[in-house]
Amino acid sequence: MMKIVPVVLCGGSGTRLWPRSRAERPKPFIPLIDDEPLFVSTLNRCSDPTLFAAPVVVTGKAHLEHVDLQLGDKGGEIIVEPMARNTAAAIALAAARLDEDDIMLVCPSDHYIADCDAFTRAAKKAAELAQEGWLVAFGIAPTSPETGFGYLKQGERIDDSAWQIARFVEKPDLERAKSFLAEGGYSWNGGLFAFRAGTFMDELAAYRPQIADLARKAAAQGEAQGRFFHPGAEPFSRIESESVDYAVMENTTRAAMVPVTMGWSDIGNWQALQAALDRDDDGNITRGPAELVDCRNVMVDTDGPRVSVIGVEDVVVVVDGDEVLVTTAAGAQKVGKLLGAASQ
Repeated sequence: MMKIVPVVLCGGSGTRLWPRSRAERPKPFIPLIDDEPLFVSTLNRCSDPTLFAAPVVVTGKAHLEHVDLQLGDKGGEIIVEPMARNTAAAIALAAARLDEDDIMLVCPSDHYIADCDAFTRAAKKAAELAQEGWLVAFGIAPTSPETGFGYLKQGERIDDSAWQIARFVEKPDLERAKSFLAEGGYSWNGGLFAFRAGTFMDELAAYRPQIADLARKAAAQGEAQGRFFHPGAEPFSRIESESVDYAVMENTTRAAMVPVTMGWSDIGNWQALQAALDRDDDGNITRGPAELVDCRNVMVDTDGPRVSVIGVEDVVVVVDGDEVLVTTAAGAQKVGKLLGAASQ
């Protein structure tokens, strides 16, 4: 029976969720939606042993302690990148470590999915297509005209629940995003993919031969230490940094999509987190000691000091230790530019 290998990509610093997310405890490893860190939730979604094999986690040295601790006894392998080289190289390393017939399910480590059953159904369908030679993206049903995500344009039908991808669309401006929703046939590209390891490496070699060759060399020259695998640093350092979208998915003629509605969010900033949480009748959210009077669409998240807010709308207040953030919902995208976020 086919088993799917979860390949969990675990990088980045989550600076737009500062001050809760910091370099020493970044976004994937802290509880944001509930008591479970996003990385643990990602692993748990792929834990059914009848469907999924043990995971392969690709991460850097900065996250290694968190990954090892939270992976616990789930088994699998941790590939430790010598340096960051974007998603094409990270996926290529994992593919080079797997059997060419293994079905890879590539998952970011820090996304939220409310409907895990819908995720599992989509994963099964994507894996079936991957066995047939397709490189499959999850096409996430858009709920608003988001400008922070790329989009997938639905192409020719493959079967009743899958389509070819006509094209990948860069992050649009607001008017264009609105037109996508009005027209229909567009989905968000959430960075979830499925493909045979061998198919991916063949396509990578066709369109980015340097990345494929150096990833194979890095894997061949690597060293296993328990469940940690350290690729060869010299060949890996020569890989050009490029996303899997640019390197492979936008070039291949075998790109497919499985549409899915699963309550997905990348929790990319405080506004996205606010949207993913339950609110009261006025749209407010409080976590920790807080009092709100005559407020609408206000979020307060404090780990200690009491926060009192009166008569404001569309504001996020975060207190984490000795740091305080106050931003409008519209300003949440710029949090990562703060000096405090950049330095911590």
